[in-house]
Amino acid sequence: MPETKLYRSPTFCSAVSTPTSPLSIASAPAGTLWWRWGAVSLLVYRAPLLAACGLLAALLMSSLASLTLGSAGLDLLDALKAIFGIGEFMHVFVVQELRLPRLLAGMGTGAAFALAGCLMQTLAGNRLATPGIIGIDNGATAFAVASVVGLGASIAPPAMALSGAVVAMALAFGLSGGIGTRGYRFLVAGIGVGALFGAGTQLMLARVSIDVANNAYPWTVGSLNARDANSVIWLGIAMLIGLPLALWLGRGLNTLRFTDRVATGLGLPVARMRLMILWLSVVMTAAAVAVAGPVGMVALVGPEIARYLSRHKGVPLLASALAGALVMVLADLAGRTLLSPLEVPVGIVMAVVGSPYLLWILLRSPR
Repeated sequence: MPETKLYRSPTFCSAVSTPTSPLSIASAPAGTLWWRWGAVSLLVYRAPLLAACGLLAALLMSSLASLTLGSAGLDLLDALKAIFGIGEFMHVFVVQELRLPRLLAGMGTGAAFALAGCLMQTLAGNRLATPGIIGIDNGATAFAVASVVGLGASIAPPAMALSGAVVAMALAFGLSGGIGTRGYRFLVAGIGVGALFGAGTQLMLARVSIDVANNAYPWTVGSLNARDANSVIWLGIAMLIGLPLALWLGRGLNTLRFTDRVATGLGLPVARMRLMILWLSVVMTAAAVAVAGPVGMVALVGPEIARYLSRHKGVPLLASALAGALVMVLADLAGRTLLSPLEVPVGIVMAVVGSPYLLWILLRSPR
């Protein structure tokens, strides 16, 4: 058997095999990078790292395109200067007041939806178990619409969206049989809960005036146009807390993919881990719905792109967040520019793109 020899560099080390090497130091597995700094070391897999770097580069390019393209076209240099308030008044107004807040909202909501989708899919052990499929999106939307149409609720839409997501999660969780339930039973209960909240949303819109219904319309289809600044700020705070927490839960998520007995035997507190994942998914989904409405297809497409690019058996949390942000920004850019001056809401664009993809997942033969 060939022995493993470690070739060191000042920062990174990788494991390679030589057939004639003497006894050598055991090191990082093949396909990984090992970073050491004194007593601190970090082991990362190459494929997920390269996927995250590629997605980050693509997100940067799509963000620049979102700032420059539109009915008022801008040069790249003018758009970059306008971000810092330098240049002509019209350029600064278009970038700082219209396009940059919309871009930040798209990046934040896409990352939150995709991260929640990856967590929920891992929890249920099913690639279709996204917050939109199991009714969390519809629950948050129904409560947000209730605050807009004024049905005795004066709470702001973000807080109401969080309340609706919690109620929907509790119903799906309770109807599916508790925290240990996995698979299609959880999906079926969530679909029923989502349909119930969806019908309630339509009933509320049917009983108010057309002007009030128009104000609530963005929360029913998904839109990034003229988003509330406070909602975007709360979304940013949720992402700053939620993404590191999800990465911290990464090892437990990998273990949770085994059966409950195996995970318990490996020392994982299964019930507590699932409860934490549920709450984190609910908070991420509610924060995103409060900004953009129910754009649940991002939670399905983003993790799938991350898994394909990572080609790794772990849970691609960071890559999922980056892929969701990229998909959301591109969908919003397409909705703004393809049929200009007519604007297509980002939720409709994602439904057109994501629905065939969902059918492909359902109909293709499993490998």
